[in-house]
Amino acid sequence: MSEMMSPHILVIDDDAQIRALLKEYLAENGLRVSVASTGEEMSKVLGEEAVDLVVLDLRLAGEDGLAIARSLRDQSSIPIVMLTGVRDEADRVMGLELGADDYVTKPFSPRELLARIRTVLRRTKSAVPASARQRDIRAYRFGAFELNLRTRRLKQLAGGQIVLTNGEFNLLAALLSAPERILTRDQLLEASRVYDNEVYDRAIDIQVLRLRRKIEPDPSQPKFIVTERGAGYMFCAPVEVVY
Repeated sequence: MSEMMSPHILVIDDDAQIRALLKEYLAENGLRVSVASTGEEMSKVLGEEAVDLVVLDLRLAGEDGLAIARSLRDQSSIPIVMLTGVRDEADRVMGLELGADDYVTKPFSPRELLARIRTVLRRTKSAVPASARQRDIRAYRFGAFELNLRTRRLKQLAGGQIVLTNGEFNLLAALLSAPERILTRDQLLEASRVYDNEVYDRAIDIQVLRLRRKIEPDPSQPKFIVTERGAGYMFCAPVEVVY
């Protein structure tokens, strides 16, 4: 599994040593990790990337961790694993009532935290109702890319972003929503259209060509967006959906 296809964990803790420890340990065990020390930094990461699970220290210096947990839960269904002190039973209970999924008490074993993270990810992924999945998709991951549907940004694994036009974004999102399925030009035109006057014969071919130049290692030998002669186009790579 590539790094971009790995679950993305956001660790929020004001202790620099804990952030560094967890970033290294979780990354060594196949997870993609971002770190933050404040609620503001958390919001910045969430605004730019799709996050699969948040590890949140409830005792952030100068901030109310429970308020951050409440705000996070009000805005999204991202799973939360809390870090709490041994004596913070009231906070643990309140956090669980706010919708946190699990907790680990400090001092903790990184191995135990990893096990709890994996358990929560398995449980929450399988618990998403089929009817809600399409509506609540946050991002698609493929190859070395992540397409965030909320920010409408395409990120590269190596860093940086690829600028897409509205039509290119809509076209890529349509292809990623139906991997290994042939989509006709009419279907893709409908999905990628921004203005009515953009619709003309072969317009979709031009958009596909431009999109290939931005995401294909070799646009002349496409591996992602493949032409199905006489039928349309198909996205031919594994796609991970992030809710």
